[in-house]
Formats: sequence, C-alpha cells, structure tokens
Amino acid sequence: MLDLAIVGAGPAGLATAIAAREAGLRALVIDKGLLVNSIFHFPRNQVFFTTPELLEIGGLPFVTPYEKPTRVEALRYYRRVADHFGLDMKLGRRVLSIDRGDAGFVLQLGPAAPPSGFATAAGPDLHPDAEPAVEALPARNVVIATGYYDTPNRLGVPGEDLPHVAHYYAEAHAYYQQRVVVVGGKNSAALAALDLHRHGAHVTLVHRGLRLSDSVKYWIKPDIENRIRQGAIAARFGSRVIAIHPDRVETETADALHENESLPADAVFLLTGYRPDPRLLRSVGVEVDAATARPRHDEATFETNVGGLFVAGSIVSGSETNRTFIENGRFHGERIVATIVARRA
Repeated sequence: MLDLAIVGAGPAGLATAIAAREAGLRALVIDKGLLVNSIFHFPRNQVFFTTPELLEIGGLPFVTPYEKPTRVEALRYYRRVADHFGLDMKLGRRVLSIDRGDAGFVLQLGPAAPPSGFATAAGPDLHPDAEPAVEALPARNVVIATGYYDTPNRLGVPGEDLPHVAHYYAEAHAYYQQRVVVVGGKNSAALAALDLHRHGAHVTLVHRGLRLSDSVKYWIKPDIENRIRQGAIAARFGSRVIAIHPDRVETETADALHENESLPADAVFLLTGYRPDPRLLRSVGVEVDAATARPRHDEATFETNVGGLFVAGSIVSGSETNRTFIENGRFHGERIVATIVARRA
C-alpha cells in the first residue's frame, strides 16, 4: 500500500514526490510518457521565459550560465533531481482507472498508448507485440498532476489529421525552402514562425484575431511584427482555417464578405494552444467545472471533493492555463504532503 500515488512526472509531480520522500511517505510517480514529458516535446531550441531559480524543485540549484535556461538544460536538471532524491517512478505506464478501495484507492495501470501528434509513449517500442499486463496499485492518497500539454486545441476542420499537419513544433531545418502555414497568434506560433523564417522557410501566419495576442512576450512581439511589416513573414489576420489539403490550406476571412483564400502549404503547424483532459478526474467523482475545466478543490490543501485525492500543477487552473506555471505549481506538493502527514499524526 503506497502512501501516495502521483500521476504525472512533470515538475509539479516530481516536487510532490520529493516532499513525500522527505516526510517519510512511500510515494510512486506514474507517467504514460517520459520524465518531464511535456518539456521533452518543447521545440528543441526552446528557451524558457523565466529564470532558472524559478524552475528549481527540492532545493536543488539549477545552474546555468544563461539568464534564461534552455530546454536541454531543463531536461538535464530534472534528470539530476530524480537521481539525487532517488524517486520511485513507473514511466511509460498509463493510469486506466482509479477506484475507491477499502483503505484509499486502487489504480489500474496499463501500457502507454501509441504516439499520436508527438511521442507520448515512453521511448522506443522495444516489444511492439507484447501487451503489458494491467497492474493494480493500491494507494491511500492520489495526486493528479497531469498538466495540459498532451491535449491540443483542435480546429475540427477537414484535413487536420493529414501527415504534414502537426499540433507541436520541434525544429526548422526540415522546412528549408518549404511553404509553411503556422496557425495561431500567441507565443508558440510567433516563435515557430520566426524560427522557420530564419531557417529559410516561406512562412504564412494565419490568426483569427485582428492582431497578435497581447500575451506575446515583449521581446518577441516587435521581432515578428517587424518581419510581418517587411513582408518577410506573410500574415493573414482576421482569418480562420476551414480546410487543409495535401498541398494547400483554405481560409475564410472573419468579415461580412467571408472571402476564401487558398494558401500553398507543404507543412502546417496548428499552434492554437492546449487544454487539460478532465476525464480521469471525473471518473473518480471529482467535480469539474464545465466552462473552465477547473476541478473542485480546497485552495489551501489542493484536496478535491473526493477525500484523499489531490490536484497539483497546472491542472489546478483547468483551461485557464495562464494562471499556473512551474514557478508556482512547484509548491503545491508541499501543502499536499503537509495535509497527509497531519492526518496521519
């Protein structure tokens, strides 16, 4: 019987496991993907918007010569964290269900699902014909810290699942001299458009808004606005995608004329944001707000309306993803563990 099962091996889940270990609790971290799976699937040259000390967990220093750390440095740091604290983890295992048991909960673990959109399975599939047996895992308490990056906001248009269409951006080299359509108007879309342009791609940015979002970082916004003004990056504001074909993207303007345009495209990036998946929470009985996807929970302890089941990290804020980041979500685990320890005492 575990004292604590933690679903999600991101920074919030790891920080919770560290707090549990230091309190003498038996805890296990479970993730259907890799260690810090979302960070692994950030663009390869990603630079964080924050400073390294705000990414630290467990009091372990994040050392970097740069003002803002890179994705590669973050991956190395969180590997070091897991090794330093000797965290118990099951990676590449999906939580199929969580049921109430006599002394807490029973989690049913199964194999990770095949990758789709980007690799959410853990590493290479060494035994493609082997189906790992479902495993029952009892735990007195459960923390859900699954974030939101695994679930993109889909457009729901024909052609969205074509092989040259992606909801995640990795790197630009493969798109040299290619015609690339980037859909979106926030940081991810702006950074991808700039990176693609600087690596020789012919980029068109499509955004349903009449201008870039005000949330675009202050050092990124003038850069992309100048490239658009110069014509180096084409922009279609006030437009929405209505269909994607193997060689083009059809758009419709938002004005009364509803004029259609066909944009040539060898590749399409739909960088329209991501959202949490509340299905696991709801299956256990957690009340989730239909409008915001926020789980009902105590703001002081992060315990949901289901006793013994907690939430940590960005899933706490539901679809309001600009409210909880690594910077503040890393402290949720300390409060959760303090609550569990107090009850045991």
